[in-house]
Amino acid sequence: MKITANSYKRRTLLKHGAALGTLAALGQPFNSVAFAQNNNLAAYKAAKINWKQAEGEAITVAVIPASYFLNLISLQSQFEELTGIKLRFEKVPPGQIRQKAMLDLSSKTGTYATHAADPMYYPLYVANKWVEPLDKYLNNTALTDSAWFKYDDIIKAWREADSVDGKPYGIPFDGEVTLQVYRKDLYDAKGLKPATTYEELIFNAKALNNPNERMYGLALRGFAGAGQNMYIYPSILLGFGGGWVKNGKIVVNSPEAVKALQWYVDSLSNYAPPAVRNWNWPDIADAFSQGTVATYIDAHSSAAVINNPEKSKVVGKIGYARWPKGPSGKGVTSIWNWSFPINAALTEKQKIATWLFIEWATSAETQIRTSYLFNGPAKRSGVNRMAIWKSPEFAAAMQGAGYNFIPAALDSLQNDTVVEWRPRVPQWPAIGETMGTAIQSALVGQKKPKEALDEAQIRIDQMQKN
Repeated sequence: MKITANSYKRRTLLKHGAALGTLAALGQPFNSVAFAQNNNLAAYKAAKINWKQAEGEAITVAVIPASYFLNLISLQSQFEELTGIKLRFEKVPPGQIRQKAMLDLSSKTGTYATHAADPMYYPLYVANKWVEPLDKYLNNTALTDSAWFKYDDIIKAWREADSVDGKPYGIPFDGEVTLQVYRKDLYDAKGLKPATTYEELIFNAKALNNPNERMYGLALRGFAGAGQNMYIYPSILLGFGGGWVKNGKIVVNSPEAVKALQWYVDSLSNYAPPAVRNWNWPDIADAFSQGTVATYIDAHSSAAVINNPEKSKVVGKIGYARWPKGPSGKGVTSIWNWSFPINAALTEKQKIATWLFIEWATSAETQIRTSYLFNGPAKRSGVNRMAIWKSPEFAAAMQGAGYNFIPAALDSLQNDTVVEWRPRVPQWPAIGETMGTAIQSALVGQKKPKEALDEAQIRIDQMQKN
């Protein structure tokens, strides 16, 4: 099931890259005066490595213009002083960064030393040897002080999502977990509890659904795309006991898959705003913040939108819980992070410079400086370190997010993650797009769930033959 650089034509890369959306929360525009409080480099110099070993090199890093990357960009001068490496950031819109990265990697131009990478693309990158295996950098004592870097403290699910066959190819920088977000005041008024099962989720949605008063019980993103409705559907599928692979082949029209898609269709048809079938996460978060949605399930990072005091009407009325369990007894959350790989087309010294950047950016110290120690308005909530998630300082920074925010996120990260949440194969860009289109065709009533999935299976079978 390998896709080679030659077979993955440029127009295909352009088509698929443009079609894919983002899961990341876009923050406020970069403010040059918002710097971390601590500019001292002593915490980095405590690492037993020579940070100056690639001095004089220059590298370009592509990131999306999200607040968490803008926080990192504000520390650029610290990295350059520490290493003597000239750093250039290129901010690329989320709908384009996959496309531009694939074109750069496949053409071996080496324009981007590293980029904010989608974990679902690593099988494609690795099949074509476009990126470096990172174990040789992690295990090289001249490049990495393992006692200082503490790779194993990075959230396990995110590390696994950025690995292929047990070998790391990217280091997570920022990520998210899918949570159940609900109006705690409305739940309390009716004596409801956050759902622990799909049945309870529908019970709560029905109890609070009142379209005549512009109140809808439940919302799930329905917009077509590998990173849109295919961000929600996999969790529903696994909750119904479904999977992606049977006898070594991707299968998307199993009986469990049909039941999962039917549940998705029925839930949105009965309890969601009519336009939700074309909504992405910002639309849902906006509707919730305006008081027209009682419950939604989506990325924990949407807390930044629903708690914006300038726009939200529900600040102080929000609670969080884990993904409910489906008929199979499983509750399965998303696995998502933006991570940094090393472009295999670089020179050896450029690769070392890039690793030093990755080590710096994903270290606990930089994670802290871009999160609770950050002076700007956007305190990162998607930090990569379990120790930070469990720290009182992080809890204090996140206390305004709402009831049970950190416990729900931690429980989900530790207990509700499945690495094969989506099919991790080189053909993912095409499969994800095909599935996103099929799901939406069922959501909008153009096709019955079985018909939509049967047609998707025919297309995916063809991709697997090629």
